[in-house]
Amino acid sequence: MIDRIIEWCSRNKVFVYFSMLIFIIWSVWSVYNIPLDAIPDLSDTQVIVYAKWDRPPQIIEDQVTFPIVSSLLGTPKVKDIRAFSDYGYSYIYIIFDDNTDVYWARSRVLEYLSKVTSELPQGVKVELGPDASGIGWIYSYILYDESGNNSLSDLRTFQDWHLKYELQSVKGVSEVASIGGFTKQYQIIVNPDALYAYNIPISAVISSVKSSNQEMGARLLDITGREYMVTIKGYLKDKNDIEEVILKNVDGIPVRVKDVARVVLGPDIRRGVAEFNGAGETAGGIVVMRYNENALNVIKRVKEKLNDVKLPDGVKIISTYDRSELIYKSIDTLRKSLIQEMIVVAVIIIMFLWHFTSSIIPIITLPLAVLFSFIPLSYMRITSNIMSLGGIAIAIGDMIDAAIGVIENSHKRLSDWKISGGRGNYKVVLIDAIKEVGRPSFFSLLVI
Repeated sequence: MIDRIIEWCSRNKVFVYFSMLIFIIWSVWSVYNIPLDAIPDLSDTQVIVYAKWDRPPQIIEDQVTFPIVSSLLGTPKVKDIRAFSDYGYSYIYIIFDDNTDVYWARSRVLEYLSKVTSELPQGVKVELGPDASGIGWIYSYILYDESGNNSLSDLRTFQDWHLKYELQSVKGVSEVASIGGFTKQYQIIVNPDALYAYNIPISAVISSVKSSNQEMGARLLDITGREYMVTIKGYLKDKNDIEEVILKNVDGIPVRVKDVARVVLGPDIRRGVAEFNGAGETAGGIVVMRYNENALNVIKRVKEKLNDVKLPDGVKIISTYDRSELIYKSIDTLRKSLIQEMIVVAVIIIMFLWHFTSSIIPIITLPLAVLFSFIPLSYMRITSNIMSLGGIAIAIGDMIDAAIGVIENSHKRLSDWKISGGRGNYKVVLIDAIKEVGRPSFFSLLVI
């Protein structure tokens, strides 16, 4: 079959050239559409379930983790379920079979979670993790304050309420995780003696503050052709509103929160810090890419969005991890390897065969072979990463061996043909020489 293909191609040059042109266009389209990344995604298809409840680990394990894991055991295509409980939260990792669509898996997990959430203790918050793979962390940054006028709390507030939402709107971004700084919260510091004196339990303080922090609508009133909306105001806006919350009445005199406690604006409890190059603590974020997206394009869009964001005075954004640098370096490695091999092969052929035209053949075929390899990569959704590009770079050496074998044998047979007097058509001699090494070269490359 290989011999027939070689002979047919040699007699139908116009068709071969036209096919090559089509394949070149197809390859260029594949190169521009193939996902670019630095690291191959070898992670399993998994869905993360996160449950939060302010209880000790053993209580979390018995009343949250175990019921959720038990309900997910019957999920289709589930290969394994791993879970661990810590103080205040639980993580459940559901590992699915290979080639399972991640969004199909997430919908199945939501379906089975709906059966167990009603049976969990009151106050448990269950949610799914981001639709990202294990290598979704593609970019991270910090907010660096050069002026010293912004506190860690100010930086974290800007990250949580402005910058985070700007980046989450970028196409291909699954999640933006905030790190470092201080999260603001209203803190009610009660006086135990005052509570005892007024005979007010701590639970009454909690329930009174909760019930006071709400705003309700009553109805619409139609008066003289106009609609008036009746609203019950009760939304707490600052710490003064919290201080005025009534806990109980003692002989007609209301006892307020400020009578038994202090209300202050303070930081939430931290279980970690973010520090930058020994310059002190800071705040920042981690950008997580959505599953099966083009990492390079997502990073470009994130950088464009960061350039458009208006930052507080004296604050600038510094990149602490940028995978695009590694992506560009891996592409440069392939380009350098390709250029070096073409130069070496051309020099070797000229040195040993003293024939410049023969050296042009591998110089043309090598880039085309590399270009054509992106067509199956694109349709198989294999990213252009260090491993795939490294495999192409290694395969270049094998293709060079085959090309040199074909050139050397053709050159030898043509030399013998000239020595013997040049009887017959040289094209037949050339085709026979190519067929002589074509079959072993093809099957040796196939085995490799």
